[in-house]
Order: sequence, then structure tokens, then C-alpha cells
Amino acid sequence: MRALSREAVDSCSLLRMSAVFTIGHSNHSLARFLELLAGAGIEMVADVRSAPVSRHAPQFNKAALSKSLHGAAISYAFLGRELGGRPADPALYTDGIADFERMARTTLFREGLKRVTTDALWLRVALMCSEKDPLDCHRCLLAGRALAENGHDVRHILADGGMIAQKDIESELLAAHGGLAFEEDAVAAAYRERARKIAFRR
Repeated sequence: MRALSREAVDSCSLLRMSAVFTIGHSNHSLARFLELLAGAGIEMVADVRSAPVSRHAPQFNKAALSKSLHGAAISYAFLGRELGGRPADPALYTDGIADFERMARTTLFREGLKRVTTDALWLRVALMCSEKDPLDCHRCLLAGRALAENGHDVRHILADGGMIAQKDIESELLAAHGGLAFEEDAVAAAYRERARKIAFRR
């Protein structure tokens, strides 16, 4: 079998890098969650919960989840400090609400994105949080938005195993927030309005 040229390998790597996935563990059983990951071909879960614990679903506590993923040959990385939705810095809140736009400008957040996109060169990565619907979660409204704005193809894995692209999320946002014209400022305003509804409040 003929070996791939260096150019072909580089091209394949760039293509692979362009797609980043997200998923919410919701109230899934562990078996169903692993099934969803397998269905999307996920090879690494990047946990973007600020607090990686779940009272109602202990199978998703950090230690238990990491062990289960390892058993399924899926890597685990905790990135809640870098990409979590509950920042420790009081300056990243506006009127007591986590300010996603401020968070996206921090060095820590950019470092988290760099980790994700670097890992995505070699692995099929999914950002994981707890919310079922990506429109209710910072993994979409904060991290997914930033990744998409940097040229990555962001796809959200849904509870039924289907997927929705970030660009289609933006269309839903515009429809939900007044049916604004599809313009950059309108999209930004829709993100801002939705974020203030779902973001963590101190």
C-alpha cells in the first residue's frame, strides 16, 4: 500500500482539526452516554464543568467518569478551570451574571481553547457539560461560539443521537430572539441575550 504524502497527511490533520463536538450528560445512564459518544466516534472528552460533580447522576462525577471513559478507550481531560461557566474572578460577572463575552477575552479561556484545538489535531474531541440542550449551556454559547469564530466546525451531539451545527444554533437563536436579520451584530446580540438567561448567577 502506498504511503500518504506529507501534504496529504497535513491536509487530513487540518480536516480533522476543523471539527469539534459537544455533548451534555443530562440524565443519561452511563451506558447511553457511552453509546452517544461511540455513535459520534468520540475519542476524547473535555469536561468543561466548573464543578465536575453531579448529585443526581454520580456516574458523571469526575473520578467515576474518568474511569468509565478509560474503560471505553476514551481519553478524559478536565478543563473546567479554563472553559467552565462559573468563573472565580468577580470581574467576569456583570450584575452578578457570568459574562461570557468577558470570559472569552481572558488568557485562561484562550489557553483552554488552544488545548482543545491541539488535541483535536489527533483525536475526535467532545466538550462535555451537564445540560441536555446546547442552547441552555455555555459549552455552546461560549466555547462553541469561540471555536466557530476561529474557523472550527462545531457540532453538538443531541440526546437522540442526532447532531446540530453551531451555524444552525445561530439560526435558532435569531428566531428565538425576535427574528433579527442574519447579520453579525444581530447574531452577537442574540448570543448575549440568551447567555444572560442561562449563565451562572452568583
